[in-house]
Amino acid sequence: MKHSKKVMGASLIAVSGLIAGCGSDGASGDASDPIIVAGKPWTEQYILPHILELYIEGNSDYEVELEEGLGEVSILTPSIENGDIDMYVEYTGTGLEAVLNEKADQGESSESVLERVREGYEERFEVTWLEPLGFENSYTMAYRSGEDVDASTYSELAEVSSDLVFGAPHSFYEREADGYDALVEAYGFEFTSAESFDASIMYDAVRTGEVDVIPAFTTDGRIERFDLVTTEDDQGFFPKYDAVPLVRQEILENYPELEEVMSGLAGQISEEEMQEMNAKVDIDGEDYRAVAEEFLLGKGLIEE
Repeated sequence: MKHSKKVMGASLIAVSGLIAGCGSDGASGDASDPIIVAGKPWTEQYILPHILELYIEGNSDYEVELEEGLGEVSILTPSIENGDIDMYVEYTGTGLEAVLNEKADQGESSESVLERVREGYEERFEVTWLEPLGFENSYTMAYRSGEDVDASTYSELAEVSSDLVFGAPHSFYEREADGYDALVEAYGFEFTSAESFDASIMYDAVRTGEVDVIPAFTTDGRIERFDLVTTEDDQGFFPKYDAVPLVRQEILENYPELEEVMSGLAGQISEEEMQEMNAKVDIDGEDYRAVAEEFLLGKGLIEE
């Protein structure tokens, strides 16, 4: 994949910098310091920090510093708790199940899940969930069109899973409440084998036939462009995964205009818009920052 080396390199550099910085004074202390925005090491999470950076700087006097591709939730959670970073975009279901270790109720609403993670993070980490950006990035079990598979739901896919090879990002196998083992147990999948890939590579793996099924992200542009068939989580295994900016409470106190500024970004990104931005990077080879800037300018959220 064109961007895989860049993603891995950025992750290693960022993590090295984080380790080297342990014992320092942490991130921003007052409004004269830049707000440190981080992200995870995959396409959408490279675009979103640039959206936050450009939007905040375009609508306030605050400066933003990026820690691109810093790591998955296991790295970002202690980083924001310790003040090594100030802000990043997380998904509500991930916060609830992977961080707070609470299980979402089947069919639980977006509003309910958001309220639970907001309360839990403020109590445990002194971190606030702001308002949702407007899109959900959930999982959908996806396979190649034209294959000898006819399944529209996870349950139907489970019935033929003994003939299929599964592939997923490394982190998917590490997640407890909403990861591979729990998914297999819930639906009774019996895959021939399970392969592990970088998140940016698994779409090529299913497109070329290296694997048969992947847990695709619903906002990934390669679903449509690679002609993948998606299936429905008919038992409601996965919770809601609404994208929401997180910020340290200390930052909201020291940067008094930030929360109001960020409210202008609430609800502004649809699933279709995020999917198209991802496709522009992953398939068209465009730059993360350029895609973010084009989106914000097109929506009138920043000025040239």
